[in-house]
Amino acid sequence: MHRRGITAATITATTVLAAAVAAAGDASAAPTPQAVPHTKPAWTAHAKHLGHAKDSAAVQARVYLAPRGGLAALKRTATAIATPGNAQYGKVLTAAQYRARFAPTDGSVRAVSSYLRSQGLHVGAASAGKRYVTVTGSTKAAEQAFHTRIERYRHDGRTVSAPGKTLAVPASVKSAVLTVSGLDTTPRRNAPASTKSAPPSTGFRNARPCSRYYGQVKATYQADFKTKLPKYDNTTLSYAPCGYTGPQYRTAYEGTTTLTGKGVTVAITDAYASPTIAADAKRYAAEHGDAAYTGGQLYQTQPSAFTDETACDASGWYGEETLDVEAVHAMAPKAKIHYYASASCNDADFLDTLAQVVDDNDSKLVSNSWGDLEQNESADNVAAYEAVFLQGATEGISFLFSSGDNGDELANSGLKQADYPTSDPYVTSVGGTSDAIGADGKLLFQTGWGTEKLNLVNNKWSSIGFTSGAGGGSSALFNRPEYQDGATTSPYRQTPDIGLDADPNTGMLVGQTQTFTTGVQYDEYRIGGTSLASPLFAGLTALSLENNGGNGIGLLNPTIYANKTTAFTDVKGTPPDAGVVRVDYANSEDAKGGLLYSVRLFNRDSSLKLAKGYDNVTGVGAPNPKWLTALKRS
Repeated sequence: MHRRGITAATITATTVLAAAVAAAGDASAAPTPQAVPHTKPAWTAHAKHLGHAKDSAAVQARVYLAPRGGLAALKRTATAIATPGNAQYGKVLTAAQYRARFAPTDGSVRAVSSYLRSQGLHVGAASAGKRYVTVTGSTKAAEQAFHTRIERYRHDGRTVSAPGKTLAVPASVKSAVLTVSGLDTTPRRNAPASTKSAPPSTGFRNARPCSRYYGQVKATYQADFKTKLPKYDNTTLSYAPCGYTGPQYRTAYEGTTTLTGKGVTVAITDAYASPTIAADAKRYAAEHGDAAYTGGQLYQTQPSAFTDETACDASGWYGEETLDVEAVHAMAPKAKIHYYASASCNDADFLDTLAQVVDDNDSKLVSNSWGDLEQNESADNVAAYEAVFLQGATEGISFLFSSGDNGDELANSGLKQADYPTSDPYVTSVGGTSDAIGADGKLLFQTGWGTEKLNLVNNKWSSIGFTSGAGGGSSALFNRPEYQDGATTSPYRQTPDIGLDADPNTGMLVGQTQTFTTGVQYDEYRIGGTSLASPLFAGLTALSLENNGGNGIGLLNPTIYANKTTAFTDVKGTPPDAGVVRVDYANSEDAKGGLLYSVRLFNRDSSLKLAKGYDNVTGVGAPNPKWLTALKRS
């Protein structure tokens, strides 16, 4: 993949329309085609070529329209609004103001649609916000319209079609076209960030013994209290916490503040929608000391229908939604939570979901616990995502994305790389820590989340190596944004930006209705991953926005890096304890199938290491109570 570098020039709608209509009406006209950058997939160079696609083969694509005035102008505005000290800082736009200033015009829609129809393609109605028009037709017509050849390839174990060369369109409509997606038919599906720690769709419970707070119960004996456990490195470790709850996290991260998130709405996006989320969240809050939900405090927006349930493991997303909702409420008990359900885990559906978030402009924070490898992203999807992030930034909406749960991704993909969308410069990438919260709710220590697992074999601890850890690394898509100047010397965008508790061995206790062998019922389990860190930070930031009068500021990163030595605590690499002992049910439900014992070591995140200042595990560090005043404008 190449870094996208598309810049649309300013052009009047009248000029675009007139030129397109003239071209459509004169069959002899031969407008000079101009390239739409980065629309030839990079992977084709390494895939097996199977020949030309049939002329009659059906194609379906989206032609995304460029922002009015050009992408560069939109980026400048979004950055200025989010940068402390800039004259435009905090002067966010309403959704109507954004549309009047930046949204593609009706004239651009007509011009592009007219050209596409003139080439034999069927054009559907423009999407909400005029972001794109859908086109369908034959391969032959698509090749003619975009001046390319569509070839067949064997790629990632699938037979797919994709452009064999960069797409091009006439100069008369080039300025109105941002990118084209769909001609590359490789499926692009996002996964929950907590792939290593999310519960299965069948019932899951954490075994006993465990600790109510960090260090409470020493792992001297097994559950029968007769059989001794071996020490690790001549040290008796503690049993893992059963799972931290809202009161513990609030004390650890928020101190004694009286802020509650009142007047702020946090959006959450995931695929599908848990049918029991309202009842589960209500029960969990009641049982663990969180404020009761008031009428309308938790509400959902869903598509008309869900698709690809099997391919996307729809029920597996229910745990993700449960974690996100309960974590945000735990940190900001009076903030509203607006859950947006994507129709599937596919990029096109997530793009539509995020577009609705910014068009509604109902929320000032958006927590997203999903993503994919950068190598699996296409430049057209990146361009489409970034246009949404930029619109949100101008409207004062902040996007948070989990940084991933596979460390440097080498073991997972064969390449060291960052994930996307978390690597986009216009979102905040949330990495992970391992947190020790003591009996009084205060932090005993924090270190980087990266787990090495040792199983109990013949009464000895035997290492099976790295299992999971905070995602991070150097982006192959983006250069270093200005806000990272001085934090890192790399010329490329680095992830994550910050870190909060993500270790599933020091994670959060959540409550969810699941399917056990004894029937469908509510139960609780400990969970982690950067899927936890993102909603924790969203809830914490809701308090900071409350302190700012409920006003959003858009991209958080300029403020984060400007306050990196005050509002964030540098996370240390040598914790006082090497790790914890964890107990699991062999059958995931109860002790009938036996118990499994393991040591989970801290701060073993693949090749990623903690460092003084910025690092690729926790970014600039973990937020402390001073973050609650960092967004307040004087």
